[in-house]
Amino acid sequence: MQELAHLKEQVDEYEHLAGLLEEWEVLLQLAQEESQDEDSQELLEEAYKIKDRVERVLDKKERSLLFQGSYDKKNALISIHPGAGGLEAQDWAEMLLRMYTRWGEKRGYEVELLELLPGDEAGIKSVTLMLKGEKAYGYLQSERGVHRLVRISPFDTGGRRHTSFASVDVLPEAEEGVDVTIEPEELRIDTFRARGAGGQHVNTTDSAVRITHIPTGIVAQCQNERSQHSNKERAMHILLARLADISRQKQQEELNALRGEQKEIAWGSQIRSYTFHPYSLVKDHRTGVEAGNITGVMDGDIDIFLEAFLRYKANLQPGITAKGDKANILHEQ
Repeated sequence: MQELAHLKEQVDEYEHLAGLLEEWEVLLQLAQEESQDEDSQELLEEAYKIKDRVERVLDKKERSLLFQGSYDKKNALISIHPGAGGLEAQDWAEMLLRMYTRWGEKRGYEVELLELLPGDEAGIKSVTLMLKGEKAYGYLQSERGVHRLVRISPFDTGGRRHTSFASVDVLPEAEEGVDVTIEPEELRIDTFRARGAGGQHVNTTDSAVRITHIPTGIVAQCQNERSQHSNKERAMHILLARLADISRQKQQEELNALRGEQKEIAWGSQIRSYTFHPYSLVKDHRTGVEAGNITGVMDGDIDIFLEAFLRYKANLQPGITAKGDKANILHEQ
């Protein structure tokens, strides 16, 4: 029934578009026949309105065709880790966490914090969150890689400019019944007390759970739930997603085909740069997309980068420049 509904929706979209184009053609013919009449201007205005509707329908359909991956419709698991830069990098990781959280909230996604390890002085040492919503992974797959920050450090009394790095990893949520076999003896399960804000249960019981898959060394942990059982269940969910990712990669020419090339979290490996000083600019080094409204970007306005990557991935090779809230998108085929 779901497949039938999806096919019916596609047919309805086609018939709707065909009807609009037919109406558009009729109005243009009538306007041409009455070229000397005052009504011809009204007919042309009506034709232009239909033209705008056709463009909106085509634009919506074009965006939907960008999501052709097997996992694009799934929820997304995001992990953020600070790299070179020490305290600065930990603060930068927390800024990225806020950016993705705000982006998800603006789209109406459910944002669930699964694990967070706060920094000793500021920022975070690591975080894992899940974004639940339509095409969450499809949109966020472009964020996988190293993100670079250039700014005047709030932690430097000398007011010097610092460069910080953080890595972002994005995985599709593992579906139920995923084809990954895990033997009990392959797992090491540790419990510990949760850290940071979270209620009365924090730092009072060993509710946080860390699961290590011994053959691969992959670690997954969760401390957000109140009970140890719930944290264990969520940690296993994260572990399954990561193991499923490796299983998919084995069919690729390189181990990092799905996850993307793994690079050192430092100079020369960034996919995007965020410059606060001496000018304001966010630039994606893969697509060439630039945005001058860095405050808006850090507040979750990153759709221009996500869509550009999808087009880039689909070999549309766009050139996009965003200034403030305006974007000019040029498609070259």
